[in-house]
Amino acid sequence: MNRDALVAALREIVGARGVLTRPSELLAYSADGLPTYRKVPPLAVFPGSREELIRVVRLLAAEHHPFVPRGAGTGLSAGALAEGDAVVIGLNRLTQILSIDPVNRLAVVEPGAVNLTLTRAATPYGLHYAPDPSSQSACTIGGNVAENSGGPHCLKYGVTLNHVVAITAILASGELVTLGNAAGESEGYDLLGAFIGSEGCFGIAVDVTVRLTPNPEAVRTMLADFTSIEAGARATSAIIASGIVPAALEMMDGPTIRAVEASIYAAGYPADADAVLLIELDGLAAGLDADVRLVERLCRDAGARDVRIARDEAERARLWQGRKKAFGAMGRVAPDLVVQDAVIPRTRLPDVLRTIHAIAERWGIQVCNVFHAGDGNLHPNIGFDSRNADEADRVHHAMREIMRACVEAGGTITGEHGVGLDKLEYMPLIFSPDSLDAQCRLRTVFDPERRANPGKVVPVHACREWTMAPAARASRVEVA
Repeated sequence: MNRDALVAALREIVGARGVLTRPSELLAYSADGLPTYRKVPPLAVFPGSREELIRVVRLLAAEHHPFVPRGAGTGLSAGALAEGDAVVIGLNRLTQILSIDPVNRLAVVEPGAVNLTLTRAATPYGLHYAPDPSSQSACTIGGNVAENSGGPHCLKYGVTLNHVVAITAILASGELVTLGNAAGESEGYDLLGAFIGSEGCFGIAVDVTVRLTPNPEAVRTMLADFTSIEAGARATSAIIASGIVPAALEMMDGPTIRAVEASIYAAGYPADADAVLLIELDGLAAGLDADVRLVERLCRDAGARDVRIARDEAERARLWQGRKKAFGAMGRVAPDLVVQDAVIPRTRLPDVLRTIHAIAERWGIQVCNVFHAGDGNLHPNIGFDSRNADEADRVHHAMREIMRACVEAGGTITGEHGVGLDKLEYMPLIFSPDSLDAQCRLRTVFDPERRANPGKVVPVHACREWTMAPAARASRVEVA
């Protein structure tokens, strides 16, 4: 089937307005939240119902045509970009919350349901959906499943994997399968666990059954500021070592603080600080204030200049807005931004942050650090001007060194953003050729032709058998 015939067949399923073909229309789908990769897809289709999604995938299966699932496009690894002749399947019309069961604390949602919308729907029952990526006001549950998303509160409550109990998925072949079950127990291999975090390479979630979490009885949100990032790192280690498990423990460095405070997201952070810790404790009201006092003492012992507690929900929301909109505030620093995502042992935080600072100085760039300090998930951000070829080259070299430093410190290359295209070149740093080949073979179980999101996650050269189209085989990491 040629392109015109494919477009006509897709329009027969979803309607004329549900298929985009003009380059001007497709430009919006040429990048995700990481702006340094650009690939304009040949066409995009937007099913408006479960039935239309199934028919679209089965049509593409009959034509052996590759596709890329895409939610809100907030991902940060270039994982939802299509190249060659791959079709973008946009899921942002499948937004229904199909059911909420407050007794069993479960919800069933379509893949395009927005993360924060689910929590708002559960609020009348005293429940919420715990995974809370910084993009939660826009990102979708289907995208969260694809990336195994976390967020600030994953320190205590866990990531997407810990809150999904079942998925109905359509494989690239067009077969509908059910992974897991609402009871939370499955026999045999954990195929649900394999699907979550597969970055769209195993198929598309048609609906997702998630656990809902009771709202805590009490919450205390604290802001501690420091004159050095090392002091903030020491406070982080001391808090965790004390046995207290904060709901969230976030750090921002001086450049990030100043970018936030100069933006519309200003949160009242002290602009002269070199680091702040945003700490949230929650749970039963009895005993919580004692934990707050202990955390305050640990922060001051580590060198905090001041520790303040949000007085009300409005101040708490303001403190969190500054943290969650920090990436957006980076637009004041430079026209382009590289966002990375590595995980290191918490005990290595001071050492690795010093190394990152030294790398930045050596390459003449500025790194803004905003990250989940409690679980060692770093997000070094480098603002730059991509029109300056020399600066772009220095940024690329610096980012490579930063990622290698994190791996050498005993860490790994991603905590929540995924591999996508962006981290393909780093996969051999942490996986042997045999391990990479095993990942390829697992993918083949779900998608033998490897038509679902081709060219992502595992470097093509690492797969010992590869039968996809030449355009997909050529899909290697691009140097931004």
